[in-house]
Amino acid sequence: MSTARQGNEIADTVRRSLEKYFRDLDGEKPRSVYDMVIRNVERPLLEVVLDRAEGNQTIAAQMLGINRNTLRKKMQTLKIKL
Repeated sequence: MSTARQGNEIADTVRRSLEKYFRDLDGEKPRSVYDMVIRNVERPLLEVVLDRAEGNQTIAAQMLGINRNTLRKKMQTLKIKL
C-alpha cells in the first residue's frame, strides 16, 4: 500500500472519530478539540513507532521526522517506558 493511501486512511479514521465525537456531544459545546486529538493520538503513535524501531530512539525519531531529544521529552511527558 502506498504511503499516500495510508495517510488517507489515517485521515479518514480521524475524520470518522471526530464526526462521532461531535454527534455524541448531545448539545454540549466542544472544548479544546485540538488538544484532545493530539493527546489521544500522540501516545499510540510514539508507542507503535518505538516498537517498529525495536526501542531504538534514534531510529524512531528519524521515522517520526523529529529530533531524538524531542522524542525523549515526549516519552518522558507521556511516561512511555521501553
